[in-house]
Amino acid sequence: MKPISRRDFGKRAAIATGVLAASSGLEAAQSADLKIGLYSITYLGAWYRGGALSLEEVVVRAKQFGYAGVEVDGKRPHGDPLDMPAKRCKELRKYAQDRGIEIYAVAANNDFSSPLPEAREAQVLYVRELIRMTADLGAKHLRVFLGWPGITIAPDGVARYEIAKAIWEASHKDFKEEQTWSWCRAGMQEAAKYAREAGVVLALQNHAPVIKSYHDVLRMVKEVDSPNLKVCFDARIEHGATAETIMAATREVGPLQVLSHYGSEYDEVNGQPVVKHDEFAQAQVRALIDIGYRGYLGFEFCHPVPMVNGQPAGIEYIDKNARLAAQFMKQTIAEASRRT
Repeated sequence: MKPISRRDFGKRAAIATGVLAASSGLEAAQSADLKIGLYSITYLGAWYRGGALSLEEVVVRAKQFGYAGVEVDGKRPHGDPLDMPAKRCKELRKYAQDRGIEIYAVAANNDFSSPLPEAREAQVLYVRELIRMTADLGAKHLRVFLGWPGITIAPDGVARYEIAKAIWEASHKDFKEEQTWSWCRAGMQEAAKYAREAGVVLALQNHAPVIKSYHDVLRMVKEVDSPNLKVCFDARIEHGATAETIMAATREVGPLQVLSHYGSEYDEVNGQPVVKHDEFAQAQVRALIDIGYRGYLGFEFCHPVPMVNGQPAGIEYIDKNARLAAQFMKQTIAEASRRT
Protein backbone atom coordinates (compact mmCIF):
# COMPACT_ATOMS: atom_id res chain seq x y z
CA MET A 1 0.00 0.00 0.00
CA LYS A 2 1.14 3.49 -0.76
CA PRO A 3 1.87 5.51 2.44
CA ILE A 4 -0.26 8.60 3.01
CA SER A 5 0.39 11.75 5.04
CA ARG A 6 -1.53 12.67 8.17
CA ARG A 7 -3.24 15.46 6.19
CA ASP A 8 -4.38 13.05 3.45
CA PHE A 9 -5.57 10.59 6.06
CA GLY A 10 -7.63 13.33 7.68
CA LYS A 11 -9.20 14.29 4.37
CA ARG A 12 -10.10 10.71 3.53
CA ALA A 13 -11.54 10.13 7.00
CA ALA A 14 -13.67 13.25 6.69
CA ILE A 15 -14.99 12.12 3.30
CA ALA A 16 -15.74 8.65 4.62
CA THR A 17 -17.50 10.09 7.64
CA GLY A 18 -19.61 12.31 5.39
CA VAL A 19 -20.60 9.41 3.19
CA LEU A 20 -21.54 7.31 6.20
CA ALA A 21 -23.52 10.14 7.71
CA ALA A 22 -25.42 10.72 4.50
CA SER A 23 -26.24 7.05 4.06
CA SER A 24 -27.26 6.45 7.66
CA GLY A 25 -29.14 9.64 8.50
CA LEU A 26 -32.52 7.93 8.41
CA GLU A 27 -31.20 4.97 10.40
CA ALA A 28 -29.95 7.39 13.06
CA ALA A 29 -33.47 8.74 13.41
CA GLN A 30 -34.74 5.22 13.96
CA SER A 31 -32.21 4.59 16.74
CA ALA A 32 -33.03 7.81 18.57
CA ASP A 33 -35.49 8.07 21.47
CA LEU A 34 -38.35 8.40 18.98
CA LYS A 35 -39.11 5.12 17.24
CA ILE A 36 -41.59 4.30 14.52
CA GLY A 37 -44.00 1.39 14.72
CA LEU A 38 -46.60 -0.31 12.55
CA TYR A 39 -50.07 -0.68 14.05
CA SER A 40 -51.52 -3.98 12.82
CA ILE A 41 -54.98 -2.50 12.15
CA THR A 42 -53.40 -1.34 8.89
CA TYR A 43 -53.46 -4.96 7.67
CA LEU A 44 -56.63 -6.13 9.42
CA GLY A 45 -58.42 -6.68 6.10
CA ALA A 46 -61.07 -4.12 7.00
CA TRP A 47 -60.06 -1.14 4.89
CA TYR A 48 -58.96 -2.59 1.56
CA ARG A 49 -59.96 -5.30 -0.90
CA GLY A 50 -58.54 -8.61 0.22
CA GLY A 51 -57.96 -10.54 3.40
CA ALA A 52 -56.04 -9.76 6.55
CA LEU A 53 -52.39 -10.54 7.05
CA SER A 54 -51.44 -12.78 9.95
CA LEU A 55 -49.56 -11.13 12.80
CA GLU A 56 -46.41 -12.89 11.64
CA GLU A 57 -46.88 -11.36 8.20
CA VAL A 58 -47.36 -7.94 9.80
CA VAL A 59 -44.04 -8.42 11.60
CA VAL A 60 -42.40 -9.23 8.26
CA ARG A 61 -43.92 -6.11 6.68
CA ALA A 62 -42.67 -4.00 9.60
CA LYS A 63 -39.14 -5.32 9.11
CA GLN A 64 -39.31 -4.89 5.35
CA PHE A 65 -40.42 -1.25 5.53
CA GLY A 66 -38.03 -0.21 8.31
CA TYR A 67 -40.25 -0.04 11.39
CA ALA A 68 -38.82 -0.85 14.81
CA GLY A 69 -41.92 -2.43 16.29
CA VAL A 70 -45.52 -3.58 15.95
CA GLU A 71 -48.65 -2.59 17.86
CA VAL A 72 -51.16 -5.45 17.91
CA ASP A 73 -54.82 -4.59 17.36
CA GLY A 74 -56.89 -6.26 20.08
CA LYS A 75 -59.57 -7.85 17.92
CA ARG A 76 -59.99 -10.63 15.40
CA PRO A 77 -58.37 -11.65 13.20
CA HIS A 78 -55.32 -10.21 14.95
CA GLY A 79 -55.18 -9.93 18.74
CA ASP A 80 -58.44 -11.00 20.33
CA PRO A 81 -57.49 -12.45 23.73
CA LEU A 82 -59.76 -15.45 23.01
CA ASP A 83 -57.22 -16.46 20.36
CA MET A 84 -54.10 -15.42 22.30
CA PRO A 85 -53.34 -17.76 25.21
CA ALA A 86 -49.97 -17.41 26.89
CA LYS A 87 -48.32 -19.99 24.61
CA ARG A 88 -49.41 -18.19 21.45
CA CYS A 89 -48.28 -14.83 22.85
CA LYS A 90 -44.83 -16.16 23.68
CA GLU A 91 -44.47 -17.72 20.24
CA LEU A 92 -45.37 -14.45 18.52
CA ARG A 93 -43.09 -12.50 20.85
CA LYS A 94 -40.16 -14.76 19.95
CA TYR A 95 -41.01 -14.62 16.24
CA ALA A 96 -40.83 -10.82 16.36
CA GLN A 97 -37.69 -10.72 18.50
CA ASP A 98 -35.88 -13.09 16.15
CA ARG A 99 -36.49 -10.56 13.38
CA GLY A 100 -35.46 -7.53 15.41
CA ILE A 101 -39.03 -6.27 15.87
CA GLU A 102 -40.45 -5.22 19.23
CA ILE A 103 -44.10 -5.78 20.10
CA TYR A 104 -44.43 -2.51 21.95
CA ALA A 105 -48.18 -2.13 22.52
CA VAL A 106 -51.62 -3.67 22.19
CA ALA A 107 -54.70 -1.66 21.20
CA ALA A 108 -58.05 -2.19 22.91
CA ASN A 109 -61.32 -1.50 21.11
CA ASN A 110 -63.27 -1.01 24.32
CA ASP A 111 -66.38 0.96 25.23
CA PHE A 112 -66.94 1.73 28.93
CA SER A 113 -69.75 4.15 28.04
CA SER A 114 -72.68 1.83 27.30
CA PRO A 115 -75.96 2.52 29.15
CA LEU A 116 -76.27 -1.27 29.51
CA PRO A 117 -74.61 -2.56 32.71
CA GLU A 118 -74.06 -5.98 31.15
CA ALA A 119 -72.23 -4.40 28.23
CA ARG A 120 -69.96 -2.36 30.52
CA GLU A 121 -69.13 -5.43 32.60
CA ALA A 122 -68.30 -7.40 29.46
CA GLN A 123 -65.99 -4.58 28.35
CA VAL A 124 -64.14 -4.57 31.68
CA LEU A 125 -63.60 -8.32 31.28
CA TYR A 126 -62.36 -7.78 27.72
CA VAL A 127 -59.86 -5.16 28.86
CA ARG A 128 -58.70 -7.36 31.73
CA GLU A 129 -57.96 -10.13 29.26
CA LEU A 130 -56.16 -7.69 26.97
CA ILE A 131 -54.01 -6.61 29.92
CA ARG A 132 -53.06 -10.25 30.47
CA MET A 133 -52.31 -10.62 26.77
CA THR A 134 -50.21 -7.43 26.72
CA ALA A 135 -48.08 -8.77 29.57
CA ASP A 136 -47.69 -12.16 27.87
CA LEU A 137 -46.50 -10.43 24.69
CA GLY A 138 -43.89 -8.52 26.68
CA ALA A 139 -45.43 -5.20 25.64
CA LYS A 140 -45.47 -2.21 27.96
CA HIS A 141 -48.67 -0.42 26.98
CA LEU A 142 -52.31 -1.11 26.23
CA ARG A 143 -54.02 1.70 24.32
CA VAL A 144 -57.57 2.24 25.57
CA PHE A 145 -60.68 4.29 24.74
CA LEU A 146 -63.39 5.64 26.98
CA GLY A 147 -66.08 5.04 24.39
CA TRP A 148 -65.77 3.28 21.04
CA PRO A 149 -68.77 2.91 18.72
CA GLY A 150 -67.08 0.23 16.60
CA ILE A 151 -67.24 -0.54 12.88
CA THR A 152 -69.41 -2.58 10.54
CA ILE A 153 -68.34 -4.42 7.39
CA ALA A 154 -70.17 -3.44 4.20
CA PRO A 155 -71.14 -5.97 1.48
CA ASP A 156 -67.99 -5.04 -0.46
CA GLY A 157 -65.91 -6.21 2.51
CA VAL A 158 -64.72 -2.73 3.53
CA ALA A 159 -65.34 -1.36 7.02
CA ARG A 160 -67.64 1.59 7.69
CA TYR A 161 -68.00 3.90 10.67
CA GLU A 162 -71.39 5.55 10.14
CA ILE A 163 -73.69 2.65 11.08
CA ALA A 164 -71.96 1.93 14.39
CA LYS A 165 -71.79 5.65 15.12
CA ALA A 166 -75.55 6.03 14.64
CA ILE A 167 -76.23 3.09 16.98
CA TRP A 168 -73.94 4.58 19.65
CA GLU A 169 -75.59 8.00 19.40
CA ALA A 170 -79.11 6.52 19.60
CA SER A 171 -78.26 4.51 22.73
CA HIS A 172 -76.86 7.59 24.51
CA LYS A 173 -79.40 10.24 23.51
CA ASP A 174 -81.40 10.00 26.77
CA PHE A 175 -78.38 10.29 29.06
CA LYS A 176 -76.41 13.35 30.10
CA GLU A 177 -72.73 13.57 29.24
CA GLU A 178 -71.76 13.53 32.91
CA GLN A 179 -73.57 10.20 33.38
CA THR A 180 -71.65 8.71 30.47
CA TRP A 181 -68.44 10.16 31.92
CA SER A 182 -69.18 8.52 35.25
CA TRP A 183 -69.65 5.09 33.66
CA CYS A 184 -66.37 5.50 31.79
CA ARG A 185 -64.50 6.57 34.91
CA ALA A 186 -65.73 3.53 36.84
CA GLY A 187 -64.63 1.21 34.05
CA MET A 188 -61.23 2.87 33.78
CA GLN A 189 -60.65 2.74 37.52
CA GLU A 190 -61.26 -1.00 37.54
CA ALA A 191 -59.09 -1.53 34.47
CA ALA A 192 -56.25 0.48 36.04
CA LYS A 193 -56.25 -1.86 39.05
CA TYR A 194 -55.88 -4.90 36.79
CA ALA A 195 -53.13 -3.12 34.85
CA ARG A 196 -51.21 -2.40 38.02
CA GLU A 197 -51.36 -6.06 39.05
CA ALA A 198 -49.99 -7.11 35.65
CA GLY A 199 -47.31 -4.42 35.36
CA VAL A 200 -48.96 -2.88 32.29
CA VAL A 201 -49.59 0.82 31.64
CA LEU A 202 -52.85 1.91 30.00
CA ALA A 203 -52.59 4.70 27.43
CA LEU A 204 -55.84 6.66 27.07
CA GLN A 205 -56.24 8.04 23.54
CA ASN A 206 -57.81 11.41 22.71
CA HIS A 207 -60.47 9.72 20.57
CA ALA A 208 -64.14 10.67 20.13
CA PRO A 209 -67.00 10.37 20.96
CA VAL A 210 -66.78 10.67 24.77
CA ILE A 211 -63.49 12.54 24.57
CA LYS A 212 -63.71 15.87 22.79
CA SER A 213 -60.06 16.93 23.17
CA TYR A 214 -56.88 16.11 25.04
CA HIS A 215 -58.23 18.18 27.96
CA ASP A 216 -60.76 15.40 28.57
CA VAL A 217 -57.95 12.83 28.55
CA LEU A 218 -56.04 14.78 31.18
CA ARG A 219 -59.21 15.18 33.24
CA MET A 220 -59.87 11.42 33.23
CA VAL A 221 -56.26 10.59 34.10
CA LYS A 222 -56.49 12.98 37.04
CA GLU A 223 -59.80 11.57 38.27
CA VAL A 224 -58.72 7.93 38.01
CA ASP A 225 -55.47 8.86 39.79
CA SER A 226 -53.50 5.72 38.99
CA PRO A 227 -49.82 5.41 38.00
CA ASN A 228 -50.98 2.81 35.48
CA LEU A 229 -53.14 5.20 33.45
CA LYS A 230 -51.27 7.55 31.15
CA VAL A 231 -51.83 9.18 27.74
CA CYS A 232 -51.80 8.34 24.05
CA PHE A 233 -51.97 11.77 22.41
CA ASP A 234 -52.44 11.73 18.62
CA ALA A 235 -52.11 15.04 16.81
CA ARG A 236 -54.21 14.14 13.78
CA ILE A 237 -57.41 13.51 15.80
CA GLU A 238 -57.21 16.69 17.85
CA HIS A 239 -60.01 18.49 16.02
CA GLY A 240 -59.58 22.15 15.14
CA ALA A 241 -55.87 22.01 15.90
CA THR A 242 -53.04 24.03 14.42
CA ALA A 243 -49.31 23.36 14.51
CA GLU A 244 -49.02 25.77 17.43
CA THR A 245 -51.81 24.19 19.47
CA ILE A 246 -50.41 20.69 18.83
CA MET A 247 -47.04 21.76 20.18
CA ALA A 248 -48.67 23.36 23.21
CA ALA A 249 -50.85 20.31 23.86
CA THR A 250 -47.92 17.91 23.60
CA ARG A 251 -45.98 19.96 26.11
CA GLU A 252 -48.97 20.11 28.45
CA VAL A 253 -49.39 16.32 28.33
CA GLY A 254 -45.65 16.11 29.00
CA PRO A 255 -44.35 12.99 30.77
CA LEU A 256 -47.82 11.41 30.82
CA GLN A 257 -47.44 10.62 27.12
CA VAL A 258 -46.40 7.00 26.51
CA LEU A 259 -47.78 6.29 23.02
CA SER A 260 -48.74 8.09 19.82
CA HIS A 261 -49.84 7.45 16.23
CA TYR A 262 -49.87 9.07 12.82
CA GLY A 263 -51.85 8.05 9.77
CA SER A 264 -52.05 10.09 6.59
CA GLU A 265 -51.76 8.88 2.98
CA TYR A 266 -48.76 9.44 0.76
CA ASP A 267 -47.72 9.87 -2.85
CA GLU A 268 -44.21 9.23 -4.11
CA VAL A 269 -42.47 11.91 -6.16
CA ASN A 270 -38.88 11.31 -7.32
CA GLY A 271 -38.48 8.63 -4.70
CA GLN A 272 -39.65 10.87 -1.87
CA PRO A 273 -42.87 10.60 0.17
CA VAL A 274 -45.33 13.47 -0.21
CA VAL A 275 -48.03 13.63 2.45
CA LYS A 276 -51.56 14.11 1.11
CA HIS A 277 -53.13 15.59 4.24
CA ASP A 278 -51.37 17.75 6.81
CA GLU A 279 -51.60 16.01 10.17
CA PHE A 280 -49.11 18.31 11.97
CA ALA A 281 -46.48 15.55 12.11
CA GLN A 282 -43.60 18.03 12.07
CA ALA A 283 -45.04 20.03 14.97
CA GLN A 284 -45.83 16.91 16.95
CA VAL A 285 -42.36 15.44 16.50
CA ARG A 286 -40.64 18.69 17.49
CA ALA A 287 -42.74 18.89 20.62
CA LEU A 288 -42.14 15.22 21.48
CA ILE A 289 -38.41 15.82 21.26
CA ASP A 290 -38.80 18.92 23.44
CA ILE A 291 -40.51 16.96 26.22
CA GLY A 292 -37.97 14.14 26.06
CA TYR A 293 -40.47 11.56 24.83
CA ARG A 294 -38.98 8.07 24.61
CA GLY A 295 -41.40 5.90 22.74
CA TYR A 296 -43.20 5.01 19.55
CA LEU A 297 -45.05 6.84 16.83
CA GLY A 298 -47.17 4.12 15.24
CA PHE A 299 -48.43 4.33 11.67
CA GLU A 300 -52.04 3.26 11.20
CA PHE A 301 -54.23 3.11 8.13
CA CYS A 302 -57.78 2.92 9.49
CA HIS A 303 -60.11 4.40 6.90
CA PRO A 304 -61.57 3.18 3.59
CA VAL A 305 -59.23 3.13 0.62
CA PRO A 306 -59.99 4.92 -2.66
CA MET A 307 -62.04 3.18 -5.32
CA VAL A 308 -60.09 1.82 -8.30
CA ASN A 309 -62.01 0.67 -11.40
CA GLY A 310 -65.22 0.60 -9.37
CA GLN A 311 -63.88 -1.42 -6.44
CA PRO A 312 -61.82 -0.71 -3.33
CA ALA A 313 -58.07 -0.61 -3.80
CA GLY A 314 -56.19 -3.75 -2.82
CA ILE A 315 -53.44 -4.49 -0.34
CA GLU A 316 -50.81 -3.03 -2.68
CA TYR A 317 -52.24 0.41 -1.84
CA ILE A 318 -51.70 -0.29 1.86
CA ASP A 319 -48.18 -1.55 1.21
CA LYS A 320 -47.31 1.65 -0.65
CA ASN A 321 -48.60 3.84 2.15
CA ALA A 322 -46.97 1.80 4.92
CA ARG A 323 -43.61 1.96 3.12
CA LEU A 324 -43.84 5.70 2.44
CA ALA A 325 -45.13 6.41 5.96
CA ALA A 326 -41.99 4.88 7.45
CA GLN A 327 -39.79 6.91 5.12
CA PHE A 328 -41.75 10.09 5.82
CA MET A 329 -41.58 9.77 9.60
CA LYS A 330 -37.88 8.88 9.63
CA GLN A 331 -37.18 12.01 7.60
CA THR A 332 -39.42 14.10 9.87
CA ILE A 333 -37.65 12.85 13.01
CA ALA A 334 -34.22 13.41 11.47
CA GLU A 335 -35.11 16.97 10.44
CA ALA A 336 -36.61 17.82 13.81
CA SER A 337 -33.58 16.39 15.60
CA ARG A 338 -31.25 18.61 13.60
CA ARG A 339 -33.24 21.69 14.64
CA THR A 340 -32.91 20.96 18.36
